[in-house]
This record gives sequence, structure tokens and C-alpha cells, in this order.
Amino acid sequence: MTSTSTPTMTAGATSTAGAASTAEGACTAASASASTSGRGASASTSGRGLPRGPLVLGVRHHGPGSARGVRAALDAAEPAVVLIEGPAEADALVALAGDPDMRPPVALLAHAVDDPGRAAFWPMAAFSPEWVAIRWSLDRGAAVRFIDLPAAHTLAAADPTWDDGEDEVAGGGLRIDPVAELAGAAGYEDAERWWEDVVELRGDDDPTAPFEALAEAMGALREAYGHGGHPRDLVREAHMRIRLRAARKEFGDDAVAVVCGAWHVPALRRKTTVAADRALLKGLPKVKTEMTWVPWTHRRLARRSGYGAGIEAPGWYAHLFAAPDRPVERWMTKVAGLLRAEDHLVSSAHVIEAVRLAQTLAALRGRPLPGLDETTDAVRAVLCEGSDVPLDLVRDRLVVGDVLGEVPAGAPAVPLQRDLARRQRTLRLKPEATERDLDLDLRKDMDGERSRLLHRLRLLGVGWGEPASGRSGTGTFRETWRLRWEPELHVQVAEAGVWGTTVEAAATARAGSRALAAKALADVTALAEQCLLAGLTDALPVVMRALADRAALDTDVGHLAQALPALARSLRYGDVRGTETAALAEVAAGLAERICVGLPPACAGLDTDAAAAMRERIDEVHQALALLPGADGLTDRWAGVLHRLADRDRIPGVLRGRAARLLLDEGRIATAEAALLMSRALSPGTPPSDAAAWIDGFAGGASGGGLLLVHDERLLGLVDDWLTGVPPEAFTDVLPLLRRTFSGYEPGVRRTLGELVARGPQAGGPGHTLPGAPGFAPAPDRDRADAVLPLLHLVLGKEALV
Repeated sequence: MTSTSTPTMTAGATSTAGAASTAEGACTAASASASTSGRGASASTSGRGLPRGPLVLGVRHHGPGSARGVRAALDAAEPAVVLIEGPAEADALVALAGDPDMRPPVALLAHAVDDPGRAAFWPMAAFSPEWVAIRWSLDRGAAVRFIDLPAAHTLAAADPTWDDGEDEVAGGGLRIDPVAELAGAAGYEDAERWWEDVVELRGDDDPTAPFEALAEAMGALREAYGHGGHPRDLVREAHMRIRLRAARKEFGDDAVAVVCGAWHVPALRRKTTVAADRALLKGLPKVKTEMTWVPWTHRRLARRSGYGAGIEAPGWYAHLFAAPDRPVERWMTKVAGLLRAEDHLVSSAHVIEAVRLAQTLAALRGRPLPGLDETTDAVRAVLCEGSDVPLDLVRDRLVVGDVLGEVPAGAPAVPLQRDLARRQRTLRLKPEATERDLDLDLRKDMDGERSRLLHRLRLLGVGWGEPASGRSGTGTFRETWRLRWEPELHVQVAEAGVWGTTVEAAATARAGSRALAAKALADVTALAEQCLLAGLTDALPVVMRALADRAALDTDVGHLAQALPALARSLRYGDVRGTETAALAEVAAGLAERICVGLPPACAGLDTDAAAAMRERIDEVHQALALLPGADGLTDRWAGVLHRLADRDRIPGVLRGRAARLLLDEGRIATAEAALLMSRALSPGTPPSDAAAWIDGFAGGASGGGLLLVHDERLLGLVDDWLTGVPPEAFTDVLPLLRRTFSGYEPGVRRTLGELVARGPQAGGPGHTLPGAPGFAPAPDRDRADAVLPLLHLVLGKEALV
């Protein structure tokens, strides 16, 4: 179930000598009964018949061996009522487990009505003993009751998940892992391996044999450790005993079966008074809760943190539970099918050899049957040929798996969840546990609606999809999303339900609230962009009023420059989606005007870090102005601003160099003028650090400055002459900046620059300007041109070149 009911998820403490010997004796009995062919087990259970009184089946949650044992024990006892460890409110949801549309893994989800984020899950897989008990009861017409502490009390606790992940407890002492203690007493270092040998890999002669042995072993541990570092278990067990007494009174002692964690069996069998149990429950905090079934995934079962169940191999356990016979052979066949689908060469001979190797390893290691370790080693050695790359694929797809459960449409849900499910069906966006990319063409109505739904969910904080790099680009008709459905998204949807009953209404209300609460101008412009992407036309008036108010009050040019790109993208997206953006365009134009006026004085006297940040703002504004519709006048004014930045000595070198480069790229200055600006910036009177910063701004990394130097040897010559003239004592100071500048170039560009510099001025290299176009020789080299003729003759034939 959850960590609230799985004390086997934490690290065990070192037992005392007396407790260890007691547990060892009980464990030896459990191991012996499990490892025999069934003779000893029959003598202890079936030989004397089922014990009178309630049938208490101590299990390990999500254990296929326990699940098989539970099914067999229930078949033999045929109780009238089955009591299951789980929140008491789940009684009303039991009938849904029999719906044909219910497919595990699923989980019971409880959340506080007034605080949906306070939630807890109780996961169940097809191989979970609790799920097997529920389905058995529904198929046989037996009653089902959940007997654990109600979720109303669990969620009222300080930690609603009752996480057992900490070794230390508040009142002192250490938490123990019961399975690890028993495994250590039996001489095993690996608790999982012990459990597999004792329970999971047993034959089916008598699957009920381990229950009494495990109960005896757990009794020894409880005598030695008490609550074992889980003080809340005492309260939960008191509630379980109260529910057990009520069921015995209603149905009779011999008609009651209990399925619970083996750790709780000694507590349920202990003689206590009703008054003592009620005293433990008196005064517990309580909150109003709602509960439903939600889909779960095998991947979430494999996680130990958060709401994960903490089992390492849910796919392997599901296979052990479902395989009617020869589990190892069937597993190897699955692995071979997966590897073949991924274009790996795997033959039937490989499968046969892998099975033989797994069986041999099990025999050498003294195991009853090959377990996950043996099968994994055999798969790596035979099917994967010693490589861990395909083995990682097997672990991900099969050992863990991407199985996503399903719940019927009639399961309780908040209105927002129902609207989301309806939209998912309409738009054919089925939630999947596997991560996948979704390419959308916004010119298509269906894709446009899908895009709006995903953007609305992002605005609500429901992270089903995230924009991904793909064929989409700024202002294009395409988007790429990366989708993956996680069980926690149900909690996020429940939290978002406070904003409205439909996705559109909730996103609209959420956007309006965020607009009123936003403090920074950039936050409001980003919100306006989100509203346009999500098609929230009703939210735009509120957002636009907030945007106008913030823009009027904010005088920081850096903030204005940071806000403009989002507005420009919003205008472009508005054009793509046909959204009215006249008010947005007016605000964007006003911001651009204020940036043009305030940028030059804002750039004067900046330190290195502030200048680097301002360089990013300048690049963003330059790109944004190109996206603004009808911005010809603004672009002319912006060019004038760049001219002033490039000419002023009080402006940091990185900004002057960047302004010169932007002007050159836009054709606002000629190459000769750019060379003049560079020669001034690299003159002997300029401090080396300032000159290096100018080079970084002009020819820095991803801006294509390397190609510019390759094709214009005059500029490269200026850089080379300056660099060779840097005094030795200053060279080490400017070297890190130069390294950063040139390391951003492509390897081919760096190699070409090195060759040009190596040629030197005598060969027409840097510092030697040849007549003709920059980067080209004054006349063709006939010898080099003729060198290609033999290849052309070979490819095209001599007659084609005549």
C-alpha cells in the first residue's frame, strides 16, 4: 500500500543478541516450511485443518507469492467477509473494483476537501494481495471491509503520507525493516533475495504454508522491538482490532478473514480490551476528505520516495504472478521479443542458452529457482552479449515497465477531472505512462484545440505536457510537446479544481488571480503570452490592465527589456491563432519606445556581470523588434540606439562590440566601418581587458562571429595584431575571456581560423589585405582548379567535360 502501511520500506537496525536469536529461530521455521516440497507445510497447516477463529493472513504488500497464498487460503476457508488493510472510507468504492473497465495497477486516492494538495495514495497492482482479496470477494459474493485508520485521521496528521523513510523517530529509537531483520537472522545479506527464496520462488504444493511461519517470526520481532520505530502503528492497529471485533460479532469467528501486512498480525492476535483500543483513538485530529480510484503505473510502484510503493521490479513480480508455469522460460521469451523489436539479433538458441545459464546460476547459488538476479545475469551474458545498453532497455521496459492502469468513468472525481477526461476523449489525447513527443500543426482545428488544452493545464500547474524542441520555431505554425501522465497529476487536478469546474474556466480564473498578484513586469508579460497560447480571451482584459499598470510604474530599463520579448512572441502567436492583439501591440510599442530612450544611459558604467546581463537583454530586444508587426519606425530608432552604444567610450566593451555586430548583421554599417570600430576598440591605448570584452561582444560564440572572421581577413588581421601586442603581464588576465569567446565556435571554424593565422602576413594571412573580395584571392588558382578534373572524368566520363 502506501508507506503508511509498509514498514518494510526502511533500513533495518542492528538487533540485540537475544532478539536476533529469537527471530532466527522463527525465520528458520519460515525458511524450512517454504523451501520444502510441501510435506512440512502440510503437517503444520492442512494436516490439522484451518485454525478456528478469524483467518489472519499476514502478507507483504505487492508480493505475488503472498497474493497466490491469499487466493488459495480464501478458496479453502471461504469466509463470509474479508477484512483488508486500507482506509476505512474505501468501503464505498469496493464495488468499482469489479467493473470491467477497472484494470490495475490502480490506487485509492484520498485528499482533504479544503486542501486537495494534502493527499495520500494506497496503490494496488494485479499481484497485490489486497487486490486479489477484493476480486475474490466480489467474485464469491463475500463482504469486503477496509479496517485501517480512516484517511480523515491520516490526512489530518502533520505528514499525511506518514513517511517511514527516516531512520530516526521523533521519540528516540530506530526504525527497523522486519524483512531485513529476518533475512539477516537466516544468514542472507539481501532481504529481497531472502524473500524471493522463501515466498516468491516456492512451488505451489501448499502456498499457504508461509503465513503461520511469518506470523511467528513477526511475533518474535514485535516482542523484541515493540512498534519497531513506527509509533503510529499502535494507533492503526487499535482501529484494526475494533473493526475485527465488529466483523466477528456480525459474521462469526470462523467466517472472517483478514489480509494485512505481516508486521500487524501479532498485534491483531493480541488480547486487548475495547476500552484500551478506544483510548488510543481518542482525540485524533480529523479533516473532511474525499476518496476515489485513480490509475497507477508500474514505474510509480518502483519508486521509494513520495507516493511510490518501493518495490524494485514490479514488471518481474507481475510476470511471476501471471505466469501459469515455467516462469523463467516465459520471461526469457519476453526479453527476446523486446530485443528483437529493437533490432537486436536474438535467436531461439539464445533463449535456450539463457534459460540454461539462469538455472545453472541458481543451482550454484543454492536458490530453489532462478530469481531476478540470475535471469538478469543470464540476459546480460547471452541475449545482450555482455553489454549493459540493451540490458538497461530490458530493465526499463520489462523489469519495471510502463503499465498504466485504468478506472471506470463512474469513479468519483472532482468536476474539473471529469471535464479534463471529456476533453481528452474528444481530442483523442489518451494519458499514457510512457513519455512521447506530440507534434502539432496549429493550422489544423484538432491540433489547435490540443495546444490550447495543454497550455491551459500548464497554467493551472498540471504538468502533463511540456514544450519540447522539435520542428516548432518562434512564430511558426508548429509546436512539439513531450507528454507523460503521472499519478500525482490527479492531485494537481484536484488542487486546480478550486479555480473552476472546467479546464477553460479554471485557467481563466487562475490567470486573473496571477495577474493581480504579479509583482514584476516580466511576470505579467509572460502571463499574457500564456493566455494567448491557451486561447483565454476572457482573461486577457484583466491581464492587459495589470500589464498597463506595471509598465507605467516600472522605470527599470532592464525590466522593460526583459518584458518585451514575451509581448513580441504573444503578438506573433496571436497572428497564428487569429487572436485580437491590438491592445497588446500598443503596450509593446510603448515599451519599445521607452527602451530606446533609456537604454544608452542605463548601459553606462556597468560592471562585468551587469554588462553580461545587459548584453542578453539587448539581444532579446533586437530579436523582439523583428517580430513586432509594423515596427519599421521602431527598428530605425533602435538602429540609432545601437549606433550610440557602439560609439560611446563610457559603455562597457562587451556592449559596444555587441552593438557593432548587430549593426553589421543588419546592414546598417559597412564592413569598413566595422573594421574602423574594431581598430579603435583594439588600439594600444585601450586596456586589454576592455579590448577582450569588445571582441567577446562582437565575435562571441553562438553569434556566428567565427565565420565572420573566416570570411573577412581584415577583421581577423586586426584581432591577430592586437592579440600579439598584448603585454605578457596582461595576457593571463584576458585569456579566460578569449577562451570563452573562441570555444563557442564550431570545430571546423576554429580549425580554419588556425590555418589562416598560421599562414601569416607573408602568405596573405591576417594583417595582409589582398585586392578583391574579402576572404578570396585576387585571381583563380588554375592548378588547384585542374586538380578536380580526374575525379570528374571518373564520375561523369570524359565526353561530358568536352
